[in-house]
Amino acid sequence: MYDKDSKFSEELLIKIFVEIDDICSLLKDYVQSHWLSDSSPFKKAKCQSCLSESEIITLLIFYHYSGYKCFEYYYKRLVKKDLQSYFPRLVSYNRFLELIETVQLPLYIINKILCGRSEQTGIYYIDSKRLVVCHNKRITQNKVFQGVATRGKSSMGWFYGFKLHLLINQKGEAINFEITAANVADNNQDLLRRIFSQTKGTCFGDKGYLSKIWQELYQKGMKLVTKVKKNMKNKLIPSQERYLLAKRAIIESVNDIFISVFDMEHSRHRKPENAITNILAACCAYYFHPDKPSINIPKGLNYNKG
Repeated sequence: MYDKDSKFSEELLIKIFVEIDDICSLLKDYVQSHWLSDSSPFKKAKCQSCLSESEIITLLIFYHYSGYKCFEYYYKRLVKKDLQSYFPRLVSYNRFLELIETVQLPLYIINKILCGRSEQTGIYYIDSKRLVVCHNKRITQNKVFQGVATRGKSSMGWFYGFKLHLLINQKGEAINFEITAANVADNNQDLLRRIFSQTKGTCFGDKGYLSKIWQELYQKGMKLVTKVKKNMKNKLIPSQERYLLAKRAIIESVNDIFISVFDMEHSRHRKPENAITNILAACCAYYFHPDKPSINIPKGLNYNKG
């Protein structure tokens, strides 16, 4: 973490850049090998910039470790001054804002690749995090996210914005994620199919994840365990699953990191594309977070992950 009164973490900055640059190189090689021809219109339309994709993405990720809560201050006071030697081809702040949306797709792919590197432990937790883009009283006045953001309801009440649906293991590592509009329910069938597409084991969630496709998921190797609603019959579950279900607060701790440590949610965006890119950068920053919350499973529990 960067302290404004001390020097930034050079080791963390280099670690992020090396990791991101390696992935960007792999993506570049893959894309170039799949061009239809040398005269591909996509190749001609590629944005030319002094900064490479990996440099742009690194600066976006490092912002969430800078301690700044305003990207303009971060770029002008830290990047343009202290990081100039690391990024000698820096562009102006206004030009960098234009470049942010060009790395949205690569950043999404990088996030999925980093999630794929997390350990498939067989024990998972799922939850959604509301991402508010403006106060409820200013919804009708908001023009930036008109037609993009929607109204939704969470345990905290109604809000206007998006949702981050997150799947983690008991070590706090992100396994998969989806960003949706606020009005997409947690137990949306297509959403659950996408999140659990490459995962097998047992997943613990709240009552909002009670779904009609429970049997379908179970047959594919994913057992979804939740508490029951008041109008449902109570069912006995093994003591091991009851213990792990009681530890569901781990994912609440992860969501808290996104807000208190990283600047994932704020109302200062002026373009929807940059807002989504900021969310993706925060998700990517979490991969490098050294103190992820985790659960210590007692040896005597003897939990069968399958």
